[in-house]
Amino acid sequence: MTVLNELWYGNIAPSTDCRLSTKETKELIGYIATHHDNLSATLDEKQKDILQRFDDCWSELSEINEREIFTYAFRLGARIMLEVLRGEDV
Repeated sequence: MTVLNELWYGNIAPSTDCRLSTKETKELIGYIATHHDNLSATLDEKQKDILQRFDDCWSELSEINEREIFTYAFRLGARIMLEVLRGEDV
């Protein structure tokens, strides 16, 4: 099966395949969750609501950044392949 077919059928999911793949990333996410829980435990309901809205905005920003980075990297890779196929010298 071709890469495009794999992508079409959902067998390749760039937005999820590379996440949490390293020990360092998993460890950092654990620290973030612990600190978030500790902070949340000290807040009143109004502050928890503000923290939740902050978390939602941060998640949305992260998704936008990941999409933009993916698009940039994909286009860069395609340009590199075009140079290779054209036999262009560096």
